[in-house]
Amino acid sequence: MRVLVTGGAGFIGSTLVDRLLAEGYDVDVVDDLSTGSLGNLADARAQLQQKMTFQRLDVRSDAMRELILHRKPEVVYHLAAQADVRVSVTNPMLDAEVNIIGSLNVIQAALDAGARKVVFSGSGGTLYGVPDAMPTREGHPQRPLSPYGVSKKAVGDYLHYFREIHGLEYSVLALANVYGPRQDPHGEAGVIAIFAGKLLAGERPTIFGDGEQTRDFVFVDDVVDAFARAIDKADGLIVNIGSGIETSVQQLFDLMAAATDYPEPARYAPARAGELRRSALDPGRAAIHLGWKPFTTLEEGTTRTVDYFRNPPE
Repeated sequence: MRVLVTGGAGFIGSTLVDRLLAEGYDVDVVDDLSTGSLGNLADARAQLQQKMTFQRLDVRSDAMRELILHRKPEVVYHLAAQADVRVSVTNPMLDAEVNIIGSLNVIQAALDAGARKVVFSGSGGTLYGVPDAMPTREGHPQRPLSPYGVSKKAVGDYLHYFREIHGLEYSVLALANVYGPRQDPHGEAGVIAIFAGKLLAGERPTIFGDGEQTRDFVFVDDVVDAFARAIDKADGLIVNIGSGIETSVQQLFDLMAAATDYPEPARYAPARAGELRRSALDPGRAAIHLGWKPFTTLEEGTTRTVDYFRNPPE
């Protein structure tokens, strides 16, 4: 089977590419390298070059559409996105161009190329807004409070339309806070990677707020397992991919400081405007429809992440 992965040089995307190649798929990888890195694909390119192609393309471009029409993938994994919530707030037009118009370009091309299914990387952390119940289920009202969340919701709505009217199958995986090796320690999205980078450098990490805000952390290998399963499961569904466990940022810091023998307390700064106080996703639907549940504990996952940043690949 031929599959295509947008955002395939990114943190999650490249890990997914490794998994798909290991399972024997032919994989076309697309990334504009604005945040992804060819280094993330080094192993795949060295070992399975004959099973993988790479194209540096913007998902909004005509060339993106032409590639899908030419390669005719059976399944498209759409992970490429403008993924910085703060950028979406300061520049909602850019966010909509990449995340809505770019996604429509990919989805329409997938339909025209005869693809069977699109598996979309949604955002469980922003989709539901301020949750009424924890852990949050997929039936919760979708009330995103950032342009990024709005754009991710919109793509889910478009996918529903394409399924009902045109017969293009889809799954939306609403991801919790994904972490693990290859995440950018200098980026916005990954507090575990940021903490790891600073702690290993002997620098005091900053906690924004009092540290009691909670998040649902899920390891990248677990997330990729859900994507792999969604190739022929969970059709027409939004599925939460999280642990269902709330972990405070303070608990996370204490765990990682112990793992790196860092003796000092964190530095504290004012809370960032618009950040959720609590977040956790109920993964029950994933268990039913994907046969999926998270299998990596936070202790194990943070240890593996710290080890990666301690000894990064050449």
